[in-house]
Amino acid sequence: MPATHHSSVPPTSRSTRARSAPPGRTRPPAAEDPSAGARGHGPGTAVGRIPVLDVRPCVQHGRRPAKAVVGESFEVSATVFREGHDAVAADVVLRDPEGRPGPFTPMRELAPGTDRWGATVRADAPGMWSYTVEAWGDPVATWRHHAEIKIPAGLDTELVLEEGARLYERAADGVPEDDGRDVVRAAVEGLRDTSRPAASRLAAALAPEVAEVLSRHPLRDLVTASDPLPLLVERERALFGSWYEFFPRSEGTPEQPHGTFRTAARRLPAIAEMGFDVVYLPPIHPIGTTFRKGKNNTLSPGPDDVGVPWAIGSPEGGHDAVHPQLGTLEDFRWFVEQARSLDLEVALDFALQCSPDHPWVSKHPEWFHHRPDGTIAYAENPPKKYQDIYPIAFDQDMDGLVAETVRVLRHWMDCGVRIFRVDNPHTKPVVFWERVI
Repeated sequence: MPATHHSSVPPTSRSTRARSAPPGRTRPPAAEDPSAGARGHGPGTAVGRIPVLDVRPCVQHGRRPAKAVVGESFEVSATVFREGHDAVAADVVLRDPEGRPGPFTPMRELAPGTDRWGATVRADAPGMWSYTVEAWGDPVATWRHHAEIKIPAGLDTELVLEEGARLYERAADGVPEDDGRDVVRAAVEGLRDTSRPAASRLAAALAPEVAEVLSRHPLRDLVTASDPLPLLVERERALFGSWYEFFPRSEGTPEQPHGTFRTAARRLPAIAEMGFDVVYLPPIHPIGTTFRKGKNNTLSPGPDDVGVPWAIGSPEGGHDAVHPQLGTLEDFRWFVEQARSLDLEVALDFALQCSPDHPWVSKHPEWFHHRPDGTIAYAENPPKKYQDIYPIAFDQDMDGLVAETVRVLRHWMDCGVRIFRVDNPHTKPVVFWERVI
């Protein structure tokens, strides 16, 4: 079987807010760090005040986007640490295709002692998103750790409790009035209530209801953000689907054995009934006659042998034409609509190769490999020979090949196709696919 790549073209993006965290978990205000530059970086530095390193997923250092589909959960991770022993925390912020930040998602330490943090996020609309990891000093967590040691030991009791009261006052300023500000202020009052034992005053600050409010609206110092990384979110069909491979020419009648798009459409309800999502059509283009193969790859075809569909091109046309025996371009559009009415999509095979009769052979000889005797090299996979197929050469006119490929793909997209199965993508340069995509 040839190597295969499936590409699903997303529909037009729609704009919604990110849903990367429960409702109400808004981005908390960041305490200013006067020494920090853009994104928490000082002038000429490679890291921020609190280092955020090795953010993943990251494709080619962020040059290409990571990929997900609508509603798919994936993990964002990063190495986050700081000097000393003060507590740090981190979160992930998604930005939708309009650039609007969504609610933050708190990160957790993935393995104690590794400084590796991660969070599971998801995007809820197709389009080009981005994500950023924000790291920050957590003064409340630092104080809690110290207080839980010092207060029971009677060390600096009043100082520790006052430090906590001042921190919680700062924290309360960042909590919306209708989302627990009074709970945090009650903790401040408890910390300063000298009529109560020190342990009781500490308990007021460590109460679960207080921790719950501050988990939604944490007090953040020295906030440092990573550079944003791109995320391409596509529709679900780009990730998976159930495909039915379908040769329309096999759906003929006793009177006319060679099927057409019109006769093949009668098979679509049964395909839908079986639960398939995609009807995949091998090449539907005109087939060359030069070195046409017969049954079982023989070199002596009979008069009724129709040839290999991947030997694309004849005087009737090339990659943008349909085989005359299958019907017309309008017949194909009608077939696509019939499939869509049954919640099926049509996927086309995109095989970038030609028969010796393809119009490109005469119009663009520079697109092919020429042997020393002047002939064009046909495809080989020794000991197999494919004399009816010419591979494409990319060294002489990459610009022309990119332009023609994009034109052909858009031609079929205009006919309603959104999914392409790419034949042998590994035999084409990566830079070619990058430019086409």
